Amino acid sequence: MTGTRDDLYREAKRTALILASAQAIVGSAAPIAISMGGLAGFYLLGSDKSLATAPVTGFNVGIALGALPAAALMRAVGRRNGFMAGGLVTACGGFVAASALFQSSFWLFALGLMLVGVGNAFLQQYRFAAADNAPADFKPRAISWVLGGGVFAAIIGPQTVIYTRDLFAPIMFAGAFAALIGLGLLGTVILSFLRLPKEAPSATLDDHEPARPLAQILLQPRFLVSLFCGVASYALMSFVMTGAPLAMVGCGFTPDEATLGISWHVMAMFAPSFITGRLIARFGKETIVATGLVTLIGCAIVALSGIELWQFWTALILLGIGWNFGFIGATAMVAECYRSSEKSSVQGVHDFILFSTTAFASLMSGQIYNAFGWNMLAWIVIPVAATCLVALGILAMSKRTKQAA
Repeated sequence: MTGTRDDLYREAKRTALILASAQAIVGSAAPIAISMGGLAGFYLLGSDKSLATAPVTGFNVGIALGALPAAALMRAVGRRNGFMAGGLVTACGGFVAASALFQSSFWLFALGLMLVGVGNAFLQQYRFAAADNAPADFKPRAISWVLGGGVFAAIIGPQTVIYTRDLFAPIMFAGAFAALIGLGLLGTVILSFLRLPKEAPSATLDDHEPARPLAQILLQPRFLVSLFCGVASYALMSFVMTGAPLAMVGCGFTPDEATLGISWHVMAMFAPSFITGRLIARFGKETIVATGLVTLIGCAIVALSGIELWQFWTALILLGIGWNFGFIGATAMVAECYRSSEKSSVQGVHDFILFSTTAFASLMSGQIYNAFGWNMLAWIVIPVAATCLVALGILAMSKRTKQAA
């Protein structure tokens, strides 16, 4: 019996380590796409630079479009083969993006980043695979290990940009996107060592309860406020992050300095995840969401205070922390609003709204930066985050009123 239990833990640790390693390698595609996508788009466009961030929008659209096909593929062929396919799609996206830069084709470049986004959609399932393959008391650690891979991705991606960006000079940025080919292929090799069973449907007690009408679930005040806060946190993060590299280079800093700023930002997005769950358990979901929203306002205030490099980097770090608290806390609130039997339909609607809004925010980032400058990006954060705080406050007062009654 002990040997069987030890085997389970040994296999769970092996799986978590492989997925964490793949997260570090394949996951580094995201900071590369985000830090260089807008700059490369700016380089490819003519006199009208308003669509410079459209390739980053393509990356976000790819995540949204790839989510359901990725899940369907993994149900059909198993997570291991599905994850390997995701690594290959990432490599393919890197090839298309690099080729587009050689051909000076803006829209082909945007298509390449969309393919990288589709590959990233598979990446979103790594932590769930690690948890599903672990004993109950090891699940939190398995998830933490995979999230730890995201911290390493925040280092590997930007360093890859710094060392490969000028590899094919004078074709700017082509080397960084060609590097995605190697990263995708290396991640595929790492994932080939996984030993995961095909996904099996799980049954819980409330799976047998009848599913309520979708509109009834979506119109719950708690669901609406949670959705609003989660979508706002993610969209504001994408909005500011996408425009930041353009603003830093526009203020005279180098692409390498802009890339390092994104590196700090991505680390700030992932690193708090090791304690966010414990903070939620101690202080409550609403408190953590509110803390995240206040931190986003702090990001805007720092961004408005000046255009020195430390101000850009500090704003990006606060942006990452604010996203982590706001989005994870809001997601936990959303999860309280539906039963397991309603999970698929509610999560589908939630993710469609989330990634559609995030893609729109990344597109508007370039438009607004080109028309009004960096300060306007920061100003927009404040009323949106403040409105979310008001909504949270109304929800809290409504809850207290019901309890008092």
